[in-house]
Amino acid sequence: MNPAGQNPSATNAGRPVFEVLGASCAELERECLLGPGLHLAQWHNDQDAPTYSAPGHHTLSVYLEGGFSTFLEHSPNQRGAPWKAFLMPAEGEYRWIVDGPLRFIHLYISSFAWAERVVRVLDAEPRAVSLDEALYADDRKLTQWAACLARAGWDTPEGRLAAEAACHQTLDSLVLQAARPSQRQAADRVHGGLASATRRRILEWIEAHLQDDFTLSELAAEAALSEFHFARMFRASMGVTPHAWIAQRCLQRARALLANQPAGIEQIAAASGFAHASHLNRRFREAFGITPARYRAELR
Repeated sequence: MNPAGQNPSATNAGRPVFEVLGASCAELERECLLGPGLHLAQWHNDQDAPTYSAPGHHTLSVYLEGGFSTFLEHSPNQRGAPWKAFLMPAEGEYRWIVDGPLRFIHLYISSFAWAERVVRVLDAEPRAVSLDEALYADDRKLTQWAACLARAGWDTPEGRLAAEAACHQTLDSLVLQAARPSQRQAADRVHGGLASATRRRILEWIEAHLQDDFTLSELAAEAALSEFHFARMFRASMGVTPHAWIAQRCLQRARALLANQPAGIEQIAAASGFAHASHLNRRFREAFGITPARYRAELR
């Protein structure tokens, strides 16, 4: 709970939703790391008042049980119910009152995960496709997604793979749903990002050189910009820094190689841009919750 006398919005400004709930009365029932930028969690809460204030990531929430006494502070007459869905954009503010039992699933979507999916699915400028807020929505696809996850055992290899597949499919749907022409036209009028052709060229160059020890200067030179202006424009376009983008792409390549190549961990680390196997082990565990060797064994 928040210290007496402090504004909860100010106290929680910029804090991830998972962290806010972890410090509240909510009980974490289970969680699953689905890779770079995707984190799945199931919670139970009662008699609480969590506030999310510009957490820096998107949150997809679906109620599984209860919620009849859960509402936003500014609209107490609108209440939740089982299978109601909520899309809370990264910069939103939500002051919830939980005045009765509630069980729900959260999917936390980082800026990288959203940007990467927009580029992959739409070949579009990430800032051109924003997630719209949705509260108390009746959405058949999101209900099916939540029901699938509620039944799955996330602590088994099969369960984790099923959860990951369901979450990636849902994220694709959210991106496609958000890709309205009006948003793209509005983004085209925003200055400060990379030109579309430059963005494609830079992302392709990164993919071709992930295993190499390249520098920001080399990336900036490829874009014909100074290091300062390239870093600023890349972040304006992609929503994350060049370093963060490269780090996440290295992890995704390592995971693909572990699944499809017989090479040893040291060789996969080198092919994915990691300095050595222990570096890959540490970063992989942070992102996925298991070691590369365990991940490969579970796939088999």
